[in-house]
Amino acid sequence: MLGQASHAVFLSYASQDADAARRICEALRGAGIEVWFDQSELRGGDVWDQKIRQQIRDCALFVPIISANTAARGEGYFRLEWGLADQRTQMIARNKTFIVPVCVDATPDAGADVPESFLRVQWTRLPAGATPRAFSQRIATLLGLPVAAAPAAPPAAAPPPAAEPPRVAAAPLRVRLIAAAAVAAGLVALIAWQPWRMLTGAPGARVTAQDDTAGAAASGAAKSIAVLPFADMSEKHDQEYFSDGLAEELIDVLTRVPNLRVPARTSSFSFKGKATTIGEIAHTLGVTHVLEGSVRKSGDHMRITAQLVRADNGFHLWSQTYDRDVRDIFAVQDDIAHAVGEQLRITLLGTDAVAPKQIIGTEAHNLYLQARYLTDRDTAAELNQAVLLYQQALALEPNYAPAWAWLAFCHVRRIGQGLETTGAGFEKATAAAKRAIAIDPQLPEPYMMLAIAHMQYDRDWKAATDALAKVVALDPNNALGQQTQGHLSVAIGRMSDALTHFRRAVDGDPLNLLHRKYLARALHYAGRAAESAAVMRQAIEINPQFPGLHYELGRALLVLGQPDVARAAFEAETDPGWRRFGLPPGYLVTHHDREARAALAALVAESVGAEFQVAETYAFFGETEKSFEWLERARTLHDPGILWIRRDPLLASIVADPRYSALLQQMAMPQVSKDD
Repeated sequence: MLGQASHAVFLSYASQDADAARRICEALRGAGIEVWFDQSELRGGDVWDQKIRQQIRDCALFVPIISANTAARGEGYFRLEWGLADQRTQMIARNKTFIVPVCVDATPDAGADVPESFLRVQWTRLPAGATPRAFSQRIATLLGLPVAAAPAAPPAAAPPPAAEPPRVAAAPLRVRLIAAAAVAAGLVALIAWQPWRMLTGAPGARVTAQDDTAGAAASGAAKSIAVLPFADMSEKHDQEYFSDGLAEELIDVLTRVPNLRVPARTSSFSFKGKATTIGEIAHTLGVTHVLEGSVRKSGDHMRITAQLVRADNGFHLWSQTYDRDVRDIFAVQDDIAHAVGEQLRITLLGTDAVAPKQIIGTEAHNLYLQARYLTDRDTAAELNQAVLLYQQALALEPNYAPAWAWLAFCHVRRIGQGLETTGAGFEKATAAAKRAIAIDPQLPEPYMMLAIAHMQYDRDWKAATDALAKVVALDPNNALGQQTQGHLSVAIGRMSDALTHFRRAVDGDPLNLLHRKYLARALHYAGRAAESAAVMRQAIEINPQFPGLHYELGRALLVLGQPDVARAAFEAETDPGWRRFGLPPGYLVTHHDREARAALAALVAESVGAEFQVAETYAFFGETEKSFEWLERARTLHDPGILWIRRDPLLASIVADPRYSALLQQMAMPQVSKDD
């Protein structure tokens, strides 16, 4: 095949990364892709050298494997390979992909010491060579091979644990509660705080990592568009909520166009204020089209400019400027949505179906936009202010269905943050959701809120399932809907289904780190700690400040037999709540008993809304009676965390107690098989 046009992939690696390279090679070959993977670096010789040079000249894609090992080596044959590939790029058009860099650890772009051509393209992060199916699909797409014909790549073998699993100290009498073998087999998760604490996220760092879902999105992105936040060009720059709201409304309208994939708000808005090109945004979100624009508002007058861009060539398919009165905002956004829909119908879809929006007064709509802006901030003060703004909007427009829906959403968020523990919050959320449905039964969000209320308050799993079936019928790709279904699957003991739903949530909103966090947690519960850690490391690279990421990583590291590194991860957690949950077990497994006791006392002192986590910690410390006391508090106070009670290794010391089974029965949690 040498010397002929090929569909082969050349893997270039340092000898220290041979195991990671082998995993990548096996995954690609398992997907039916030809890989040139030389395993005789030390052999050398002229014949071998000529063969390598020929392969680099003839391969279709060159995949350099980058790591701390390559960065540390000033010399190596792989550097010659990289130089040859870099030279070949000078004869290849810039819009043609040839170099596909893969980084197998946390080495940053800036410190990698690679040719300049490697830095012009997006890197893929495959920790230790763990290769998801979507990466193989992406390579097949770049090679022009039919993706459907490529079988799923076999799961990549995880690297062996770095050390023997930790011994876990227990109190009272300083006896060991869980032996090392039991930890390795059973410490699947340190249950995380408040599944509903943040139902959306807003990651805020530049994106360098890719994962399986982003790759999957890219492979099927032909009928896809990302709506970026519109720039606030007002003189005082005080209309950000208004410009964000316009973009969000357009996302909502375009999601109703049949067969059109539209990434959710969180992912699209994560690029706000960053020097990122349209091409980079489209590549990260896996879309082919981008809608962007600006808003200039002065008094009751506004000028809105919008343009639709095809990302691969930067061609402007359509642009328009609107000079209107603020009272015409709904007409303007419908004009934009219809114009974009028409362009997409011509080029992609073969149909155009955008329904007109409900006409709402300007003042009420303005209040609604401000409330949505505050809701996404997710602090106690801003959630409280958002509730007041929703109520003011509804006082002006009692039939404003989206305002009712997001008021319900806001109440759920407040419950998750421990701001409402009496049950009244669920009643408020349910009432607002039902009002929204009565006005507009086509909105998916209120059905999600009903499902959450049924799961958390009355544990009516059938009612929750029925509500989510409505969401699927209305908007099957809704990322928040998929996340909610994932939590229901966890509650009723269907972990494999939960994994599927959390993956779909990430696919629909790839830069929403909350979705990634829940995916990592579900992987952890499924006994796949190495994959969980890989997902968390990718998320941390995107935004290390996002709440709970280091905590989730610490849990995975415990299972992988790295107690000291796990404790360091817990200590690196920036969110005070998540940090409180991680420190007691972190100190305990590293035999810092006094610090562990102090951390437990601090957790109990801040226990409002975290009753389930207190129960877990007491069980982990071997205090059975205290654990059951706090489990009962969690149940009666409807702590959302209790939905994750199954398979909880922190509760390993009490699962044989009859009171544990009785608690599950009291919560109407169905019996499940050990394998699910």
